[in-house]
Amino acid sequence: FVTMTLEPEVTGEARLGYDEVLNPDWFEPHAGLDESGKGDFFGPVVAATVIADKPAIETWIKAGAKDSKKIAESQILKLDRLIRDTPGVVVETVFCSMPKYNELMARPRANLNLLLAWQHGTALITALGKKRVSRGLLDQFSEQPLVQRELQRKGVEGFTLDMRTKAESDPVVAAASIVARAEYVRIMQRLSERFGSPLLKGASAGVKAQAREIIDRFGVRALGDFAKLHFRTAYEVVRDAGKLDELPLPE
Repeated sequence: FVTMTLEPEVTGEARLGYDEVLNPDWFEPHAGLDESGKGDFFGPVVAATVIADKPAIETWIKAGAKDSKKIAESQILKLDRLIRDTPGVVVETVFCSMPKYNELMARPRANLNLLLAWQHGTALITALGKKRVSRGLLDQFSEQPLVQRELQRKGVEGFTLDMRTKAESDPVVAAASIVARAEYVRIMQRLSERFGSPLLKGASAGVKAQAREIIDRFGVRALGDFAKLHFRTAYEVVRDAGKLDELPLPE
């Protein structure tokens, strides 16, 4: 026999009260940090910091803000505008152009997590310069405290940055995930305009087909204007096109 206890669905104002009882720290002024594009072959990696307090957080919860991976892309840009237009909120994003990103990642001992830590640290420090809070929460992308080390290296004091997986349950981290994804979507729209049709996200077979089309239409070196060349996908596409002599990529 299996006994199940079903909790009633809670929405609206009741949802706010329910959340505040269970997670009072959500509603304290703090920073949220997240990123987008890390697993996508096309487009950059965008780091975002959002700083907010209780009134803003309540507004976002009512509007349905949550982890961007659970929101349709059509809603991402609308929620991004809501977050950016909320009074008293600070939003900062940091990313590199694709040529710069590939230049940095081609250097000896380059590491994506270290680059991302620098981006997060830069966005956070810029945001703290506009609105000071004592703590923040980072959606964990590495076992090592890389962003904390970046803050220490840059002399940030009086601020505690915690990190955990699935931190998007925190509304301010969820807001950062929305902002980062919205910025990524806008950049992808511009890259898609240059390509001539919508570029696919992820690293699927369809993505590889589009990468091959970029090589055929614009030349192999143009791939670095659209895609992350350190991905295995890049090596495979360039190898299969017989262009490794023009764009040498490590296997």
